[in-house]
Order: sequence, then C-alpha cells, then structure tokens
Amino acid sequence: MTDTSAAANPLLSQASLPDFAAIDPSHIQPAITELLAQAQQALDQVTAPDAPADYDFLSRTLNVASERMGTAWGAVGHLNAVANTPALREAYNAMLPAVTEFSTALGANEALFAKYKAIAAQPGLSPERAQLLKHAVRDFVLAGAELEGEARERYVKIQERAAELGQAFSEHVMDATDGWSYLATAAELKGVPPDVIANARAAAEKDGQTDTDLHKLTLHFPVYMPVMQYAEDRALRERLYRAYVTRASELGDKPDWDNGPLMQELLMLRQEEAKLLGYANFAEASMVPKMASSPAQVIEFLRDLAARARPYAQRDLDEVRDFAKAALQLEDPQAWDLPYVSEKLKEARYAFSDQEVRQYLTLPRVLDGLFRIVDKLFGVQLVPAKASVWDESVQFCELRRDGQLIGQVYLDLYARPGKRPGAWMDEVRSRWARPAASTGGAGTEQIPVAHLVCNFPQGADGKPALLTHDDVTTLFHECGHGLHHLLTRVAELGVSGISGVEWDAVELPSQFMENFCWEWEVIQQLSSHVDTGEPLPRALFDKMLAAKNFQAGLQTLRQIEFALFDMRLHAEPGAETRIQEVLDEVRAEVAVLPPPAFNRFQHSFSHIFAGGYAAGYYSYKWAEVLSADCWSAFEEEGVFNPATGRRYLDEILSMGSVRDAMDNFKAFRGREPTIDALLRHQGMA
Repeated sequence: MTDTSAAANPLLSQASLPDFAAIDPSHIQPAITELLAQAQQALDQVTAPDAPADYDFLSRTLNVASERMGTAWGAVGHLNAVANTPALREAYNAMLPAVTEFSTALGANEALFAKYKAIAAQPGLSPERAQLLKHAVRDFVLAGAELEGEARERYVKIQERAAELGQAFSEHVMDATDGWSYLATAAELKGVPPDVIANARAAAEKDGQTDTDLHKLTLHFPVYMPVMQYAEDRALRERLYRAYVTRASELGDKPDWDNGPLMQELLMLRQEEAKLLGYANFAEASMVPKMASSPAQVIEFLRDLAARARPYAQRDLDEVRDFAKAALQLEDPQAWDLPYVSEKLKEARYAFSDQEVRQYLTLPRVLDGLFRIVDKLFGVQLVPAKASVWDESVQFCELRRDGQLIGQVYLDLYARPGKRPGAWMDEVRSRWARPAASTGGAGTEQIPVAHLVCNFPQGADGKPALLTHDDVTTLFHECGHGLHHLLTRVAELGVSGISGVEWDAVELPSQFMENFCWEWEVIQQLSSHVDTGEPLPRALFDKMLAAKNFQAGLQTLRQIEFALFDMRLHAEPGAETRIQEVLDEVRAEVAVLPPPAFNRFQHSFSHIFAGGYAAGYYSYKWAEVLSADCWSAFEEEGVFNPATGRRYLDEILSMGSVRDAMDNFKAFRGREPTIDALLRHQGMA
C-alpha cells in the first residue's frame, strides 16, 4: 500500500518551499488526488446554503486548500518543464485531466459565483478586496459560471481537451528539439566560437563518440545560434536552419511530433469556447481583462507600428544584400545566410563581434552586477542560500530588505536535455496574508517565491559560461518579471505581485529592466574578461551602443508579424483551416523578406499554443510603449536617481493589480503613455 503521508510524500508537505530533489513521479498521483479531495471538500463547505457570504471565511477555508493544491501541482508542472523524464511526463499527463476538471469546475461554480457577488456588494471593502472581488466576478463570467446544461458540460470538455493539446504541443517541441543532432567535422565548424566547439566535442564524447574530429550539434539555442552566426560552411548553416524551422511539423523527423493537427483543434476549441460565452471570437473574449479594448484596436496599433518600421526594415535588408554581394560574393542570400551575413556586416561596420563581447560577460560576474543594480535601485539584496533543487546547476537566493526576508528565487540558467526551450519567470508562491485554517489563532505572512529560467550555454574547459549581450538582456528581462512578483507590497491573493495584472501590461517591468544593459555605468559592473579580469573597454561599449539599433527595423517587423498572425488566427472565422495561409498573408503584408516555403515557424510557436499568449502576443509591443516611456523618466531624472527608483517601485512594481495598469502608469509618469520614446529608443523616430 502506498504511504501518502506528508512525511513520505514531499508534495503533501506544508513546508514553505517544495522539496524538489525528493519529488518522484510516484508521488504525483496520490498527493494530487488527496489535495484535490481536500480542495473539493473546502469548496463544498463554502458553497453550502448555510455558509456565510464572508470573504474571511471563504479565504481561510477554500483559498487555503486550493492554494496548497496549486503549489503542489505547480511544483510538478515546473519539473515537467525543466527536468522532463518519460516517467514524470506520464505521471503529469495522467493527473492533468483531473486538475483541469477541478479548476474549470471551481471557476464556473454557480454557488461560489453567487457568494462572490454577494461579498462584492458589501460596503466598506478595502481597495485590495474590492479590486480582487471585481476581478473574480469578471473571471467567473469568463470561466462559464453563467452557462447552464449542455453548454456548461461542453465548456468543461473544451477546457480539459485544450489543456491536453497545449501539453502535447509543448512536448512535441521539446522532443523535436532534443531528438535532432548532427555530427559535424572540425572543418565544417570553421568560424564557430571555440567554447561552442569544445561543448559540441564534449557532447559527442558523452555519447561515446571516440573520433575526436566529430562534434555533436543540436537545435538547443546556445548551439544553434552561434553556428548560424559564425559557421563559414553554408551547407552546415542550411542543414541546421531546415531542422530548426521544421521542428514539430509535417516536414520534421517524426510524424508523431507534427503539431499541425493540434493547432487546428486548439483554434477550433477556442472559437467554440468564445461563442459559448457570447463573444464573436476568441480574440474578443481575450480582450476583456486586458488594457486594449478590442482586436480591431490591437490590429490598428500593429499596422501603424509596421508602417513606421517598414522603411527602416527595407533599408536593413538592402544593406545586408549589398554587403553579401560586395564583401562575401553571395549574390542571393537565403534565410540561413542572414544571421551570418548580418554578423559579418556588424563586424565590418562597427569593428566588433558578439564573440568579442562574450569574452567580457561571464555569468558569475553578470549575476553579481545584476544583484548590485537591484540593491542600488530598490534597496533589496539577493543573498545566496540553500534549498532543495532539481539540478545541481540551479542557484537559490533570498531577497532581503534591511536584513528582513521578503522573497526567494530559484535561478535555473543553463540549457540541458529535458528542459523546455526559451526563458521565463514563474511563480512558486505569491505574497499573501495567509489566514489561519480555522477561526482560532492568527494567520501567517507568506512571502513570494519565483523561478527565473533561461537556456544559456554551459562553461567550457573549466571556464565560466560566456553570455552574449542578448543573453544578458534576456536575464535582465526575466529579472524584471521576478521583481514585479517579489517586490509587491500587496498581501491579498489574486491582486499581489503579477496576479491580475493586465496581460498586455505584464511585460512592462521586464522590458524596462532591459534598458540597464545599455548603460555604461551598468556594463562596468557586469563585465570582467574571462582570462584577464579586465572590464569591457569603453571603446568597445561605444561600438555596441552605435550598433544598438542595428536591424531594429527588421526585428520590429518580425515581432509585428508574430503578433498580427496570432491576432488574426484568433479573430477570423475559419482561420483554423488556413493557418499557413493566414501566416503567408501576414508576411505578404508586413515582412520585407518572407522566409522559405518550408518554414514552419508556427509549429513551435509555444507562446500562443502552449504558453498563455493566445490573442496576446501583441502584449510585447504594447507593453514596450509603456516601458520605453517609463524608462524615459529615468533618462530625464538620472538612471540611478533614488527618488525616481522609489517612485517606480511604489507606483508600478509594488502595486500588484490593486489599481488598473493605466492608473499605475499615470501615477508614475503623470500622464498617459505616448509611442515617442519607443520609436526614439529604436532609432525610428
């Protein structure tokens, strides 16, 4: 008989942090089943006819039970993303339907909805309570609480199936990325950075390859991108490009990993869900809790930005083609040539390379500099500490202010097999004045805990990992999300940290942090040459600064292409049957250089098919307007001006979603946002 006690099952522990190292796939089914039963019991209690319409009662009964279940399931989901094994995946997928069914039923429970409406109508609520109840009532409607009979049953089925499809989509991308490799000779790798070659040789050796001339290349980004940028062998670049852009598609290695049918079914289910809720399409429904008012407004915003960026993008492309022809004797550069030609053009124009910059950006030094900047800006210290982790490379830190513990964060920064590609921040726990489980006794203050996940290269030959400047920007971006979650002063679950923040405003703090990577004072703190320890020279930084907006037009159009594709997919009837055609139409409208016909970018577009950005990818550009405008206040008042930093902390970072994002912005900036700062920062003013 399985022992499901908390002592034997780490997922049932009520410790403040998950015991990640102790969690085994066999723990998942018994623990989650038990926690779901406890949450269901709590739901029955608060929805009983004689249960009071009292938020404190509801919180200490239902919120305590459902938060405990959510924390355990969150730990399982996190491991599924960063330490995936066949056994873990099987156990996760086995419990996914039950968890989805409970959360769907919870969000659509009529009796609970009635309690929330009754509580929301009560006088004398605090601003935090009033806002969280307003959000909750809105979310009940969006979760189908007003549906009845067959419509409600169908809504539940849609949620369960959509969760399965999103998980399968993510698995296919991970498996297709992990499943491809190529043994390249030393001659083929001419031009590739030495540490990338050393890591590729080490990977081949690990696979038992004794021929020292052979190097294992994969589609993981720390391998893929340097090969695309630096490999002189054009055939090798084409080989990797084809494999990368056909991942998880009908043109990929395994038919079982083709995401085409999953995308079609997901889109159909989303449109059906929107119709059940009374909306014309999924995009319309998705706008309800966002800053933007309608799909039409978003599409107009994207097209306006595309029109402004297009001349700059065309100039970027003409320069690449001219340079390829004149300097590299490449008459007709293809998609797999562009990163290589662009890198060579940048080196020729600005007399430096990303590879040169990498030598100064070692991960330990960058992290140390980042921690010091956070301290200087917000008066908080990140202190290394001990915790149970899922991989020996994971770092754990405590966030302290005046010696007092206010948050904790896990840093999982290296790429490895079984780990989802990309970079993200995820919450482990939110700040919460957790009520006592019964009426007797005081509650406890729960501190916020976050995951910061990246996919950086490992160090080679006993040296620390070297980062590109783009990698550093990514780290600062995710740190911005983390600070938004960790520095909240709100202690009501649902409106603390990033909870409840409009999706198209949630990128503001992350994109804001990226700006520090372009400040000389900051770069001095982040850089130390891997061999000599010397900081990055001012002359090299000035070249980087001159190249800051290199191909900004092309990059802007690329993001608009993704965002417009996403919005059209979710706004247009029948788009699920013509996914490729919609993408082709968007490219014809906004791209200056459409990719080859075999490109299947959409098959690994996890943001919108498995990552919560459906009809929301535009948020990156929308929030960039806000973040650029916020940064311009620091430009005006001083990048490390303590008063400006304090105002930003007080009005934006610490407010959670107690106020609407626009009110937060206006409280900080004193006015509504304008697009001027964004265009100026990207050299398109």
